[in-house]
Amino acid sequence: MKIWKNIWIDTHWAACSSLSVLFMLGGCSTTEHTSAADVAVTVASVDQANAAGADQFAPAEMQSARDKLLKAQLAMQRKEYELSSELAIQAQADATLAQSKAKTAQAQAVAKTLQDNIRVLRDELQRVNKSR
Repeated sequence: MKIWKNIWIDTHWAACSSLSVLFMLGGCSTTEHTSAADVAVTVASVDQANAAGADQFAPAEMQSARDKLLKAQLAMQRKEYELSSELAIQAQADATLAQSKAKTAQAQAVAKTLQDNIRVLRDELQRVNKSR
């Protein structure tokens, strides 16, 4: 339950921060505006993946996301807005994949712990039943 609550909070935080950037960039051209929004959403995605433990469970995807995000930010500074948007979207996909891998690994660890606990309880029940 706690994991789903965190996902909900993270998702809504990203949406709110993205909307904030959109409002701040109201005077920009459409391409520049789109590029800045894509980069802002990607920053939030990378932060969410990091918070989910993706550095531990999906380091290659996280590094790829960070590299592409940096390239997107540099492209935006050079006013290469289409390239910036493309790289930001790719980085966001990498960050989302990394976050998914982290959540999967964590869920698998929880499932293994539960299975181990069930096994211990079964063994204890069998031991108790044999002694009767």
